[in-house]
Amino acid sequence: MPVCPAVPSAGKRTTLAGMSFFSENDSPSNLAEYSVSELSGSIKRTVEQAFDQVRVRGEISGYRGPHSSGHAYFSLKDDKARIDAVIWKGSFSRLRFKPEEGMEVIATGKITTFPGSSKYQIVIETLEPAGAGALMALLEERRRKLAAEGLFDTDRKKPLPFLPKVIGVVTSPTGAVIRDILHRIADRFPVHVVVWPVKVQGEGSGQEVAAAIEGFNTLDPLGPIRRPDVLIVARGGGSLEDLWSFNDEIVVRAAAASRIPLISAVGHETDWTLIDHAADRRAPTPTGAAEMAVPVKADLDAEIASLAARLRGATARQMDNRRQGVRALARALPSLDQLLALPRRRFDEASAGLGRGLQMNTVNKRRAFERTAAHLRSDMLLTRIGERRQRVADRLLRAERIVERRLDQLRARLSAFDVSLRATPARITAQTERARDRLNGLALRAESALSGDLSRRRALLLAQDRMLQSLSYRNVLKRGYALVRDEDGVPVKGAAELGPGRAIAIEFADGTVDAVTGSGGGTPRKKPAKAEAEKPATRQGSLF
Repeated sequence: MPVCPAVPSAGKRTTLAGMSFFSENDSPSNLAEYSVSELSGSIKRTVEQAFDQVRVRGEISGYRGPHSSGHAYFSLKDDKARIDAVIWKGSFSRLRFKPEEGMEVIATGKITTFPGSSKYQIVIETLEPAGAGALMALLEERRRKLAAEGLFDTDRKKPLPFLPKVIGVVTSPTGAVIRDILHRIADRFPVHVVVWPVKVQGEGSGQEVAAAIEGFNTLDPLGPIRRPDVLIVARGGGSLEDLWSFNDEIVVRAAAASRIPLISAVGHETDWTLIDHAADRRAPTPTGAAEMAVPVKADLDAEIASLAARLRGATARQMDNRRQGVRALARALPSLDQLLALPRRRFDEASAGLGRGLQMNTVNKRRAFERTAAHLRSDMLLTRIGERRQRVADRLLRAERIVERRLDQLRARLSAFDVSLRATPARITAQTERARDRLNGLALRAESALSGDLSRRRALLLAQDRMLQSLSYRNVLKRGYALVRDEDGVPVKGAAELGPGRAIAIEFADGTVDAVTGSGGGTPRKKPAKAEAEKPATRQGSLF
């Protein structure tokens, strides 16, 4: 309650409501003079006496959980006013209902002031839920609407690039967030960072954030300012009202439509906004977003060095294994002498059997020659000559018949021509003369052709007769030999075939003489030694 100090009597000290002040003799004016602590203490006692037990309905805002001391600090608000609230550690442990951000509650406690900052607050002793607050209800309705459109679907989220070359950051250029991001990126893997400065709180901040996301997406990948490979939308912690710009529908739609992978880093780990659902990845803090965007260069260098060492080791081991395999294969291969041993043996066997093979080949050829000579008998030659003679006679007879038929045909044609000529002597006299000349020419050609053919056939017959005469045994008889025939006229091939008293006929070249074998017939006589000695050697040497 307001305190109006009364005017004290002059020169006397008066106290009121725990405050002391002096008379106007001690002060240049009639206003009472008191210290800040006295005034603050008086206000505190007055407020606590007036609002010792109150019930307040409002929405929880700025709740971050219990402090490290165990106390909980937050605010209660409605659409027009806001009051700070605190729950001491002892009361917090007895609460059946724990406070949550955005929840509308009914708090029971007392109003007090905090002289150190001239603020008043409610010290809550009990807490009851009263339903969701207006902001939370609006936020939940918007979340359901955007989720129904598929903006929060997991399958539409894009993977982050492993090693981006350019990182775009949408945040306030004056806050600690951008410094934390730049510092973390520089420590992990320094890359080019492009900052799009925006307001992150207050009127128009949502439109600026959405415009920044769309602006980064419209950049040319090869332009003077390259389009980033990944985006970070960041802001520090705050109450639900402070972070409300990132629940704006235009910001959520811009994040969902971004072709560049987007990381949301709004608030602390316990803060959730709608952009967190639409982003491709959510980071608990701006520093965590920088850690998601780039890997640790030192770790990559170490991993590359480790992989290179493993590759060198694997290559060395592979070469050793291959070298050992080659040596094992070399030991398993036979020597040159072993490889050539079998071919050498086959060659030696073939060379050893070459002489015998030539001898056997000679014997086989001789036998084949003898078999062929055995078929060349005189009776076979006589038979073939008789066949050839008969064939020649037949051809001569056919030729004579052909000539006769041709002559008959020519005579018939001549007769026809003669009749025609006689019928028209004046018209065909010249033709008759030409025909007669042609006929004479044809007759001469026929006669010459016939005589030539007869000459060729006669020459062929004479050649065959000469062949017969050359193969005939009579030529042998002319050289002083004789052919012995038995009484049946069969040629005798050996003396053993004749017995004593056999009648034989001895045919010479100029005639035949009859004779009778004597008592010693059938036993071949030995030639005299002198004759054997005088006989020249006729043995023929080997062809091989």
